Amino acid sequence: MDSIDLSPSQRKTVVSLLNRYIPGITVWAYGSRVKWTSRPDSDLDLAVFAAPEQQGRISSLKEAFEESSLPFRVDVMRWDEVPDNFRKNILEQYVMLVEKPEKLENQAGKGEWKVLSLEDCMSAIIDYRGKTPQKTSSGIPLVTAKVVKGGRIETPDEFIAIEDFESWMRRGMPMAGDVVMTTEAPLGEIAQLGPERVALAQRLITLRGKPDILDNTFLKFLMQSSEVQDQLHARASGTTVLGIKQSELRKINLTLPPLPEQRAIAHILGTLDDKIELNRRMNETLEAMARALFKSWFVDFDPVRAKVEGRDTGLPNEIADLFPDSFEGSELGEVPKGWRVRSFAETVEIIGGGTPKTSVAEYWNGDIPWFSVVDAPDDTDVFVIDTQKMITQTGLEGSSARFLPEGSTIITARGTVGKVALVGVPMAMNQSCYALRSLDGSHFFGYYSTRALVETLKQRSHGSVFDTITRDTLAGIKTITPSEPVKRAFEAKVKPFLHRIKANIMESRTLAAQRDTLLPKLLSGEVRVK
Repeated sequence: MDSIDLSPSQRKTVVSLLNRYIPGITVWAYGSRVKWTSRPDSDLDLAVFAAPEQQGRISSLKEAFEESSLPFRVDVMRWDEVPDNFRKNILEQYVMLVEKPEKLENQAGKGEWKVLSLEDCMSAIIDYRGKTPQKTSSGIPLVTAKVVKGGRIETPDEFIAIEDFESWMRRGMPMAGDVVMTTEAPLGEIAQLGPERVALAQRLITLRGKPDILDNTFLKFLMQSSEVQDQLHARASGTTVLGIKQSELRKINLTLPPLPEQRAIAHILGTLDDKIELNRRMNETLEAMARALFKSWFVDFDPVRAKVEGRDTGLPNEIADLFPDSFEGSELGEVPKGWRVRSFAETVEIIGGGTPKTSVAEYWNGDIPWFSVVDAPDDTDVFVIDTQKMITQTGLEGSSARFLPEGSTIITARGTVGKVALVGVPMAMNQSCYALRSLDGSHFFGYYSTRALVETLKQRSHGSVFDTITRDTLAGIKTITPSEPVKRAFEAKVKPFLHRIKANIMESRTLAAQRDTLLPKLLSGEVRVK
């Protein structure tokens, strides 16, 4: 990488904005930051090889630089506007920050690679924007923009009637292997359709490559690359919601290796994705088993009912003997004899969170994960491992945030309320959450009890979203506390399930990092495959 007086993060910010607003255009840096004679607040001087008709984008780029976090001014000038006598000075010493894709074709053995517009590569572009289909309680699953996330399609929870399917999809039937892209709210989420029959809703576009030019699985990964994502955002419009018109999408440039290499790249990246998906499905099964056991023992009281009715509990004798053989009355109705009804707040230590001052730079970008609602995992993953933001030890000590050990349960209490996560690595959290620590160390029981609490709150609000959870809320919920031996038996039963879930998450995290490292190298030709 050419030397320039910018920190790695500053250079990354500069290049990202260039790729977003003027993708595919060569950009040179020159002046004091290239000559290493600059001060911390010295301007960064850029020459861009853009055409006059692209001045609008350059103006937007200048505004983006002004609004960025860069601690210095960025001066941008089109090369054709640079005076001849000044060009000589630039040519003596410059650093190429971005190089035009066509020039890259002859480097790294990439002579056979092509740069084509997306429009030229497609056999079908099907736009489903328009009216909303009539929803039904069952039928053909309806894929909406909200379930296209992270390179996959989550299980749809909406449907259209079977008899409406063909008329709704009259613009074009989706096929296995098609790539779908969200066009707004959010923009640029990508996934590939499987063999299952699905209907596609608004804010989705289907892309189907010409089979003699483009492999569809390769297209899925290419559309997720920063090269394409930056172009999508540069061509997007909208004030409230950022979206892209089909006419602009068609102009996106795609850098394509020969088909055999496309398929090889897709195979490598797809193998990593397949393993990640296998881990996700395994976690789904393991979590369902743990949740079913909690419900059986502590909600439906199946072992106690079996004893009352003289049936076999289906449990080993040493575990079955831990359960009572009768019920007794309580304020919650009949409960197993000897089990206590208590306030939920009496069973846990309640810990508040905090936010270090965002104006103090040394409080942030440290090595302590800092949880907010955006970091809440899917219920099937149970654990939170990674967070979008990190704080320093100084930030922790300079705020009301507290260090949460593994095994703590986090519940979001304001904003998006009722998300629950089990702390997988020590971390802190913001003040919109509570951490709950089981007083007797039964952390898995505590986690599932918290999820049961959320369901109780939903029932009390008749299924609607409740606004907030306070300490009084936790104190006002009554919960049934089983005997200590029964809780210990539950912990022992579900421990292998949850430990495996965590191991799968950690493995998928490593696989995703490998994929994300390989993706730009494979798509740029830096790493070649046959």
